[in-house]
Amino acid sequence: MELSGHTSRVGCLAWNGDLVCSGSRDRHIIQRDIRQPHNTEKKMSAHRQEVCGLKWSPDKQYLASGGNDNQLLVWSMRRTDPSQVCNVAWSKHSSELVSTHGYSLNQVIIWKYPSLQPVTKLSGHQFRVLYLAMSPDGESIVTGAGDETLRFWHVFSKSGQQRAARSKLNLFHSLR
Repeated sequence: MELSGHTSRVGCLAWNGDLVCSGSRDRHIIQRDIRQPHNTEKKMSAHRQEVCGLKWSPDKQYLASGGNDNQLLVWSMRRTDPSQVCNVAWSKHSSELVSTHGYSLNQVIIWKYPSLQPVTKLSGHQFRVLYLAMSPDGESIVTGAGDETLRFWHVFSKSGQQRAARSKLNLFHSLR
């Protein structure tokens, strides 16, 4: 059987149950269900050069890809609607990270590391969440979006306990 889809040579493959992913010099990853191999299930594009390596996570929920662009990308196989990742920041006090997203989500997601399970999703911006900065104490973040708004979020605490927002102007949204 011969499959088409890539416009250049295929340099790597990864098999996961009924799913086979291929990475190519054309900078794309194609995912297929081997029960219907001629149908492209998903095409993932983010590398700027050839995709050289693919590996499934042990729980089969994530696909890591490496390329000649010196990038290591991790793809969630649970999501069917892709979303632009605009920024990432690590928590100074816990094993979590924050990502801001553009189209189609326009939200902020806090992830548990290393499981990459979402802890919470913050919404409120009407457009892409383009900017993210961590406060000097590592307990709050500020996000800026294409809707010309800034939002302050109290998301981490040094002790791991929920704390009330300290802003007298009520600028913070307290999460935990």
